[in-house]
Amino acid sequence: MKISSTIARRRLVAAAAAAALLAPVTATLGSAPASATPFCGIAWGSLPKAATPMTTGSVLGVRSGPHACFDRLVVDIGPGTGTVGYSVGYVDTVTNPASGLPVPVSGGARLQVSVHAPATTRVPASGTAGYPGWQTFRQLRWVSSVEGYTDLGLGVRARLPMRAFTLVGPGGGQRLVVDVAHHW
Repeated sequence: MKISSTIARRRLVAAAAAAALLAPVTATLGSAPASATPFCGIAWGSLPKAATPMTTGSVLGVRSGPHACFDRLVVDIGPGTGTVGYSVGYVDTVTNPASGLPVPVSGGARLQVSVHAPATTRVPASGTAGYPGWQTFRQLRWVSSVEGYTDLGLGVRARLPMRAFTLVGPGGGQRLVVDVAHHW
């Protein structure tokens, strides 16, 4: 069976038109857009972070600092036996583990920071710390220190990538570090 030249030309035109329409779609799917690059190379995610050990060291203080790509919270723990454990995660409402009551914390999202170490004094001493002009942090609230666990509420601008880890030192102590990115 011989195909007429008119039908052959129509098929060629249709194939060329289809290729022209699909070319932009293929090019778009084949390359990642610039916005897919993580902010500052951060690929932490926003799921809870935890480590289960306990320490006999006590929470000595809490400090924070802004960085180029994230805001950082550091909980200083004094010398003791064992490695400090922690649980850090986004929550709808920060709660006091001893009473179950909510603790109001400013910000578009809230992190409950639980350090597996007791505090001998209320940290921060004022009970609350604000962060006017910071990229991510909004408010730090003292929650409680009960049965070897110290809890803090950290208000942040939005649910953003975060990480938590411990460092050794100085002076035989340890530090819990919580970083929250400025953007996704």
